Amino acid sequence: AVRYLLQLLVEKAPGGAVEVRVPPFGAVQVIEGPRHTRGTPPNVVETDPVTWIALATGAEQWADAAASGRILASGVRADLTGLLPLRP
Repeated sequence: AVRYLLQLLVEKAPGGAVEVRVPPFGAVQVIEGPRHTRGTPPNVVETDPVTWIALATGAEQWADAAASGRILASGVRADLTGLLPLRP
């Protein structure tokens, strides 16, 4: 489910400006902008699988998960609020 939802995110917001990580299942680069190829990207979102599924399906809001510390986001573009949930 995690990999499928990451793929839906890639389809919804193709690009390489933000890296979204859901260890140990996957990581993708999304959102138009400069593509990152080496080292730690400047814009990173990382969360656990349960939180990712809840965010992607709309069962949880970005602000609530971020406030509770279940999302680690760094960089000025590392906010996926406008992209989630993936399907209405």
